[in-house]
Amino acid sequence: MKVYSVKRGFTLIELMVVIIILGILAGAVIPKLAGRTRQARIVAAGADINSNISVALDLYETDNGTFPTTSQGLKALLEKPSSAPTPINWSGPYLKKGIPKDPWGQVYIYTSPGSKNAQWYDLSSSGPDAKKNTEDDIVNWEQNN
Repeated sequence: MKVYSVKRGFTLIELMVVIIILGILAGAVIPKLAGRTRQARIVAAGADINSNISVALDLYETDNGTFPTTSQGLKALLEKPSSAPTPINWSGPYLKKGIPKDPWGQVYIYTSPGSKNAQWYDLSSSGPDAKKNTEDDIVNWEQNN
């Protein structure tokens, strides 16, 4: 009795077809994911501005009666300022992990009193283009961040 062994495998054409199909799928999916990355970063910056840093600033103001000045900056959320007005009831640090940078690695821009929010503060990110005062800015004075 003869035993025949059959070798099974893929032909070069079959492999090329699979590679071409994978390339087509990647070409369709990657551009959609790239757009999502930009949108996710914008949402993350908005969350920092309108929630994370904002809550810390509100706690600071509740304890001390005023927001940190522009010169004291967001650093006042981590260390008690020594410059006037010196906070009397500082109970910080108000941020656990330090002062966050925006998703593009830039510092958030803080001004108090603000020019847009005169009774509060202005807090913004320069956004993906890293340029101030452009349409890409993410800010706390507009509802559609």
